[in-house]
Amino acid sequence: MKPVVRGPEPVAAEVKALLDRRAERARARPRLEEETVLWMAEFPVGEEQYAIPLETLRAAVPLKMVTPVPLSPPHVIGILRFQGQIISALSLASLLGGRGWREDPAVLLVVDPGVGRLVALDCEQIPKPVGIPAGLVEEARGRSKGAVSEIVLPGLRQLNLLDLRKLMDRRAATGRP
Repeated sequence: MKPVVRGPEPVAAEVKALLDRRAERARARPRLEEETVLWMAEFPVGEEQYAIPLETLRAAVPLKMVTPVPLSPPHVIGILRFQGQIISALSLASLLGGRGWREDPAVLLVVDPGVGRLVALDCEQIPKPVGIPAGLVEEARGRSKGAVSEIVLPGLRQLNLLDLRKLMDRRAATGRP
């Protein structure tokens, strides 16, 4: 018997076109749409999780640095010296409407709410940085009229985004110092 040399079998034009398209897709790099991420500082307040824009956070300092102020309103914890300035230390739980803490606050977050001066807010823990898609943040801010915007993250985890300027304005609007 004589060996038979076989060559490639003829391919229909439709099949060849399909194979060419598949080869082009395989060679092309996948285009990942990169969504803008906004970095937030996340921390607990009682049973809920809150976040502030990371660029507003200036420092986390021990609560023991606060000097109490006699006869101050209930939301004022006291004052502290930070980088040569005297700033007010405020109770975040009180500003949010009296929500309670799970554990005693041990940290003060020195923040710039955009009202012309720094303030310190008490907190249970040092915040951790988290990236949140900008689309979710803008959508949540569009739905909210107040100082707190609720964001539902993947995995149905809820995060409350604080607008510090609105939180401070609300405090000023109630006639509190």
